[in-house]
Amino acid sequence: MRFSRHRSVHRLVALASAGALAGGLLTTAAGATAADITRSVAPSSPCQLNSPSGNTKHVIYIQFDNTHFRRDSPNVPSDLEQMPHLLNFIKDNGTLLGNDHTVLISHTATGILTSLTGVYPDRMGQPVSNSFRYFKPDGTTRTGVSFAYWTSPLFDPAGTTTDTTPTMINENGKVAPAPWVPYTRAGCDVGSVGTANTVLENTAIDIPTVFGANSPEAAEVAANPGQAFADFVGLGVHCAQGSTLCTSANHSRPDLLPDEPGGYSGYQGLFGAKYVDPAIGFGSNPTDLGGKTIQDARGHVGFPGFDGMEATVSLSYVAQMQEAGIPVTYAYISDAHDGHGTAGSIHYAYGPGEAGYVQQLHDYDLAFQRFFERLAADGINKSNTLFVFTVDEGDHFVGGSPSPAGCDGVTVPCTYSQVGEINADLRRMVLTQSGDTTPFTVHSDDAPNVYITGNPAQTDTVTRTLEREVAALSWQNPYTGSVEHNITVALADHAGMKALHMVTTDPARTPTFTPFEDPNWFFFATGGPACATPGACASIPARTSQSYAWNHGDIQDEIASTWIGMVGPGVVNKGVDMTTWSDHTDLRPTMLTLLGLRDDYVSDGRLLFEDLTGWAVPAAVKKSGGYATIAPVYKQLNASFGAFDMAILRISTVALASGSAGDDSTYARLESQITGWTAQRDALAGQIKAALNGADFAGVPISQHEAQSLAARAQVLIDEVAEAARAAS
Repeated sequence: MRFSRHRSVHRLVALASAGALAGGLLTTAAGATAADITRSVAPSSPCQLNSPSGNTKHVIYIQFDNTHFRRDSPNVPSDLEQMPHLLNFIKDNGTLLGNDHTVLISHTATGILTSLTGVYPDRMGQPVSNSFRYFKPDGTTRTGVSFAYWTSPLFDPAGTTTDTTPTMINENGKVAPAPWVPYTRAGCDVGSVGTANTVLENTAIDIPTVFGANSPEAAEVAANPGQAFADFVGLGVHCAQGSTLCTSANHSRPDLLPDEPGGYSGYQGLFGAKYVDPAIGFGSNPTDLGGKTIQDARGHVGFPGFDGMEATVSLSYVAQMQEAGIPVTYAYISDAHDGHGTAGSIHYAYGPGEAGYVQQLHDYDLAFQRFFERLAADGINKSNTLFVFTVDEGDHFVGGSPSPAGCDGVTVPCTYSQVGEINADLRRMVLTQSGDTTPFTVHSDDAPNVYITGNPAQTDTVTRTLEREVAALSWQNPYTGSVEHNITVALADHAGMKALHMVTTDPARTPTFTPFEDPNWFFFATGGPACATPGACASIPARTSQSYAWNHGDIQDEIASTWIGMVGPGVVNKGVDMTTWSDHTDLRPTMLTLLGLRDDYVSDGRLLFEDLTGWAVPAAVKKSGGYATIAPVYKQLNASFGAFDMAILRISTVALASGSAGDDSTYARLESQITGWTAQRDALAGQIKAALNGADFAGVPISQHEAQSLAARAQVLIDEVAEAARAAS
């Protein structure tokens, strides 16, 4: 879930916020053929995409939440296998990269925003998500929320924040460059359908930021908050200069990006269903691909909430926007493994192969069938459109074994007697096990970032003591009844988190340290007493309409591993590519290369040339073969889940668990080494990024000599750290 999949964020935001064509016209199954459908697709602005072939006229980017290509249960077909219309569209017409990776922390906001920007979280401000803690000047902490409009200040749903830095803060302390800018500068309108932080995310801070504190929109929030959320949150259009869509008659607002490199003035945007729907032809009755009115659980017509952005809703908006002449559309689709009820009214966690899960995937598949047929009738297809499908992160199912044994969910439904994360109180567990009364808060999670009250130094006794205690944490597992001695699988403090791209330019957001835990556990922290019994502090909640069973944010392979699907001019019809190692940052430069556009900053990613046809690969990338030499090594050097960072994390884990109050020499030595290696990595990665971006976008080839030199230096550093990790372990 965008919000509810992180429980605290769902509740806090709730407190803070407190097609025109029916489905019968879309598919032959509903009584009409594609030939019966007539629509006009006319651009609302003179969009000048500069793709290598000149054929690409549309961009359709679909961002899934927790949708898996790999199987969660060996017998149960994966999410994509149960959506054959989507999977076959990708495999039959393009490439599905099955060896993609998320970044840290591997959560919805971090994953989406990294894919949108092509930079690691330390350069866009959201390494800890979907919420995070931040230190106040007095050393206590409060909650910030990752989901806020791009230019909004830090969003604290509890009230006025003490941290005035931007939500999307870059490495220079400014608002990070916005992902729609290359398109609008090229004359293309950009539609955003629930896509993180490119739309208004809440009414508390985003309405004043975009419309003004004394605006009619703000007055509506005060008078009717539920309708205001449906009217203004979740949908938007960022318009090119001179667009016929963003006019005063359509209630456009200035699209302000005061920190954008090179300036950004004279642009307008539409924000919210109240203004977007009439402009794209939906009028007052937006409908999904089945012809149902789009509304939230309380009957407010308009944006149905992020949980309500099921495939039939999001894809209907994409089609409607494309038909209204918006050639670039980005859309979010909520996960299928939770039962959302009526537009997000409940949150019931399914296990793999359960009937509700299988039915939702069937509904998603039907939505994609209708979507592709509708686009085909519009003349929007693989010959003139770049289609991109991706996912924010993987996740780990927490539950008992399915029944009957061998069930596949499709022909034999699976049932579960136990489903749910192990809910655990980290602070009380530490108190019980170690007698430590140190006050601290956490970002509740599978990897619960720890913020010690007072924000003590990394070498302070209170910090080091708590790190050792968390490293040694053991507790009775309520699923097995046995004591689990390896709950904490890895740890990182400031030095390690910097290597992992988890430290931003806002020091108030940096946790004291981060433990990565067994993926069956979900930690929070209260100030209660010691635990009278193991079950008092670690239990499996009863299964209800607010159950959670899919953990993420951690480092396990099923969480870290994701996928990308690409179809369109310049994309090789490779089917499935399990060889090319990629992460979220690589998608941005690959898309812009295929579209003949460029960002106004240097990306952290690299071009996925292995999955592009020769004519689509820039000449400078192909020349001398240097790019192919250095790009794969670069990913292992700089990616969050690359070899360098994973070795650093192993060393960091040993360091934080080591020593005593009388002798902390191992910690001091290893931390010094981590700091030195990270500085070397950052300097070398900076050189490589400059070379890769120069070849991608500036026509500057990388010679084999330069590439071999850079690759050799990178590999030596990776090997040095890997050997140190083996020795430390």
